Amino acid sequence: MGKYEVVVGLEIHCQMNTKTKMFCACSNDSFNAQPNSNVCPICMGFPGQLPYPNQEAIIKGARAGLILNCKINKVSSFDRKNYYYPDSPKGYQITQNYKAITDKGYVEIQLDNGEQKQIGIHHMHLEEDAGKLTHTKQGSLVDFNRCGTPLMEIVTEPDIRSIEEASKLGREIQRLMRYCGSSNADMEKGMMRFDVNVSLRLHGEQKYGTKVEVKNLNSFQSMERALTYEIQRQSQMLDNQEIIDQETRGFDVDSGETLSQRSKESAFDYRYFPEPDLPPIEISEETLEQLKKEVPEAPLQKRIRYQNQYQLAIDEVNVLSEKLEIANFFESAIQKSNDPKKSAAIITTYIVKFANENELEFDKLKVNGEMIGDLVQLINDNTISFNIAKNKIINKMLETGKTAQSIIEEDGLKQVTDHSAIETWCKAAIEANPKAVEDVKGGNNKAIGALVGFVMKESKGQANPGLINKTLVELLK
Repeated sequence: MGKYEVVVGLEIHCQMNTKTKMFCACSNDSFNAQPNSNVCPICMGFPGQLPYPNQEAIIKGARAGLILNCKINKVSSFDRKNYYYPDSPKGYQITQNYKAITDKGYVEIQLDNGEQKQIGIHHMHLEEDAGKLTHTKQGSLVDFNRCGTPLMEIVTEPDIRSIEEASKLGREIQRLMRYCGSSNADMEKGMMRFDVNVSLRLHGEQKYGTKVEVKNLNSFQSMERALTYEIQRQSQMLDNQEIIDQETRGFDVDSGETLSQRSKESAFDYRYFPEPDLPPIEISEETLEQLKKEVPEAPLQKRIRYQNQYQLAIDEVNVLSEKLEIANFFESAIQKSNDPKKSAAIITTYIVKFANENELEFDKLKVNGEMIGDLVQLINDNTISFNIAKNKIINKMLETGKTAQSIIEEDGLKQVTDHSAIETWCKAAIEANPKAVEDVKGGNNKAIGALVGFVMKESKGQANPGLINKTLVELLK
């Protein structure tokens, strides 16, 4: 670890998945849109235009606050954060400074060594996004399409002590935002980005070191690389007894270095004052109680429960809990099948693969969890073998939306359990494979696999594997 302790806090911006922007009726989906085509006088800050708050954003903000274990303020308000920048047409940003929609909360993370840690959330507030600048050799171009997009800014306490903890927290918050339905948190589309505040202090020291902010990190890898560089830079400066300035830095993806941008602003520099054009936001007790009922079990709690309750492998647990749609699909399947292990194996191995290859979300598949539960039941009651299920049924279900039972009936796939038919195939296997028979009788039990394979081929995979083995053993006595 070295002689310095790392102290990190994150500011995480998540774009909300509302239909319209934060304070106007413009579409909130500008991905791939022509520059400056999704704007109006309100989000462009034209004189005399009044904003009005997006109710969907308020509700989704409260829902996000609840899954972050935050206190929801029944009355919150918007403020003006004044700064001039080319991508901010009003010359100020509407945000929440004095009374945010949420107060203190926490997120639990699980580290690679199995240890769990609680990271404090200072607060989460709502605000509007600015536009986007593109710098070229000829000059800078500005696209205002993103201007007015509703954002949640999640501000953590400085509880993070390693790059691993920062990365785990970022990924867990991405899952949480998707679970509660407030943000798609798609980093490739710029829907989630990080500012990291990092400082160093000697181990055992209580006072924090000088904080440096690295802004606008748009991937987990960039966050990890920026932290790695900044920790090394600050360590060397402290070793050389150099003074670390409180400043804002950017991250160069190509070089992997952080670069100084400006001295760190204070709240005083922004001249915050209450937004005069927007009244306070009130959330009723009735609405809050309803939202509490809608908040799903957190992904970490699901992972722990799936391991403890169903004894599933960690890789399966991670896949099943990554998205709420997959978790719901799995839980629907086991409710029908009463077989968590077989249901998990089919979903993680075959259903997830099909969804990924066809770029489909689970709620867009032609099958549902209950249908997979039915399939598992048919395997368990020996109507079909697992081999038949994976080779001839699962993909056909996914492609057509037909039930397993209907495919079995249409294609004549019902497992053969007739003893006389299986005995006939087994006798043929023994006759055709004298070497395997000799090996089995010589004590090599694994050699029976060649005989089983012969029977499966002859029966087109429909003979019951258990009865094949039992019959072969009887015939070879």
